[in-house]
Amino acid sequence: MNFTLRIPLNASPEQNTRLQELQAAFARVCNALAPTVQQTKVWNRVALHHLMYHTLRQRFPEMGSQMVCNAIYSVSRTSRMLFQSPQSPFNLTRLAGKPLPLLRFADTCPVYFDRHTLSVKAGQLSMYTLDGRIRFALALTAQDEANFKEKKLLEIVLSRRPDSVFELSFLFSDEQDTAEAEPLAAPSAEIPEYVMVEEAA
Repeated sequence: MNFTLRIPLNASPEQNTRLQELQAAFARVCNALAPTVQQTKVWNRVALHHLMYHTLRQRFPEMGSQMVCNAIYSVSRTSRMLFQSPQSPFNLTRLAGKPLPLLRFADTCPVYFDRHTLSVKAGQLSMYTLDGRIRFALALTAQDEANFKEKKLLEIVLSRRPDSVFELSFLFSDEQDTAEAEPLAAPSAEIPEYVMVEEAA
């Protein structure tokens, strides 16, 4: 069973600016990758990595290798949700052979992290930004601490709430044999508010 822990970040104005800059840069990488998905109809994470990783690293050297990987994951995840979910209006079956639409990610899109770009230890959070790591003190309960130590962490997402507060979501699994598993996007008929879908002419 999967469950999510959400933690708002008490960011200073300077930290908030750095997180917004990271969010916008992450969106730029996603938008550079999206045309490849449209043209090739490839959104498998591993296949996209082989197709575009080196190109994206050269184009966006400021992002670092692991954040480029995380942007590839984000585009793969979103594409899977839109083109494979039975409830999606852009499911491949509904498109019936028509060209795929182009996805455009807003500057407010979520940023995906992993154990290389974000760590939690003894109530201290350290996370990657374009200008080096920033740190936050987290008020974790004993159960939260136990989850980080004992549960499998599947996904880490930074998002900006409507009140402009940044929040981290940690998706955990009770299963211990999911080391190579990818969390699947939940079937949904709704297009995420941070994605604009441009249908092909």
